[in-house]
Amino acid sequence: MIKEEIGRNNRRSKVDSRNSASTVRLALAFILGCVFSVTLILNFQISVTTIIDQGPSQSALLSSLDNSKIRKTSLTTSTSKKYDGLARTTTATPNILSISPQNEEVSVLDGQRILAVIASYDFSQIPHLEEVLDGFHDLCIAGAWVDVHIHTTIPYPVILIDLLNSRHQCTNPSPRSGFSIIISLFNPNVRLHLVDYHRPLFYQKIKEYDIFVYTEDDIRITPRTISAYLFETNQVKSLVGEEHASDFNVGVVRYEYNYPPNVIIDDKTRGATANVTRVYWEHSWHPVIPKSVDSVPQKKLSGKYVHMTNHHQGMFIATRDLLQAWKERPGCNFDVVRDRPGMAERPSQPTEGTQRVWMSSQMLHGKRHCNVQQVIPVDKFGELTVLHLPNKNYRRVGRKGRLGGKKDDRTKINEFSTNATYAPLSSQLVSAMQLHIEFSKNWPKSPIIPYIGPVYMVHEGYKRPPQKVQIMLDEYEAYASRGGVMIEDDMAKQIPIDFKASR
Repeated sequence: MIKEEIGRNNRRSKVDSRNSASTVRLALAFILGCVFSVTLILNFQISVTTIIDQGPSQSALLSSLDNSKIRKTSLTTSTSKKYDGLARTTTATPNILSISPQNEEVSVLDGQRILAVIASYDFSQIPHLEEVLDGFHDLCIAGAWVDVHIHTTIPYPVILIDLLNSRHQCTNPSPRSGFSIIISLFNPNVRLHLVDYHRPLFYQKIKEYDIFVYTEDDIRITPRTISAYLFETNQVKSLVGEEHASDFNVGVVRYEYNYPPNVIIDDKTRGATANVTRVYWEHSWHPVIPKSVDSVPQKKLSGKYVHMTNHHQGMFIATRDLLQAWKERPGCNFDVVRDRPGMAERPSQPTEGTQRVWMSSQMLHGKRHCNVQQVIPVDKFGELTVLHLPNKNYRRVGRKGRLGGKKDDRTKINEFSTNATYAPLSSQLVSAMQLHIEFSKNWPKSPIIPYIGPVYMVHEGYKRPPQKVQIMLDEYEAYASRGGVMIEDDMAKQIPIDFKASR
């Protein structure tokens, strides 16, 4: 009996022990679950607080992450009908990157404070001025704070001011972006010296802005121009060191479109534009390299950067640090306004260009003056080209008394003909394509595999492309497979290609 009772007690003891162990495990699981739940709640509250603290622009950026991922998926998995053929028909699929939540700035222009001055004597170039203002307004849309001063001698009527008001509201919601236009009236007696007044303004406000732009009223400056300038300025500083960074400034090159002279483009004459392209009328010496364009002489930049032998730009861009350095640079005194050099016996006759050439370019880049080296990147040359809006100076090339012309020239006038033939313009004009080919030959770029663009070619309107189209698609595929490097056959192609037979 005693043994049986002891046995029963032992069994009860084991059961109680097992029950106690289970109770302990359940208690531990409950405690861990509570800790995990509290952690999740705290993380959620911190995340919400972070988004609220970042303000509307950052909240909008974070809320767009899902859309960015959707856009990436649609281009690479054929969920978008428009780009459905892209992944199947080409190896050069666009490398669309989604926005990272760690990115604090949407673009390099975000929050940059820009002071721009436009010299615009009167209304004689008002159509071009409107385009120039549009370009600066685009900088605000891209995230910058832009204050534009128009230096003029003509008061603006209320109707024009109202029109400009309706055009230039900055819709970027960021508090770091903004846009304003200040019309500053000067006495007409300043004449050609209107171009001087940007300089004291820049130095008066040097602590208030990050970037300073001076330009004539007919040059289209865009967000791409300023972004490329900032990027290359930093690149140059990293290559030469901060001590020598002020010895250089990233320049621009003006271009025009070589429309046939004396032809009015309408539906009957639109064929006249078939061979129109960008031309650099100020840089038409041959051979183009090295007479118009050459490598910069400094070894650390040679091969990566070039300069124009004629460094006139009609404008310049500078950072705050560069402006300050040029003020202190021996023999420069960039902050001091002075007349352009003139002939000793006839001071009224300029020896290095007019006052506007002097203030925009020659004082800064002239070897006898500030001697700041103009630099333009080989691989991104096109990003630092700007449209000269009047589109008229290319007609001067090769003409009597003009660039490339001779005193005894008897220049023939181009005449329009109904047989769709057009008298050629001067062969001395250097086109954007011609210069690009010369760059490719003289400074071959390294292939980037896989090809990352940014330009891609797809066909969307053919079930089966015509032969000529397919040949070009195949050539593009080969170019992409080489990592974006041209071969001689690519460079030999004539632009434009005749597609009449394929229509």
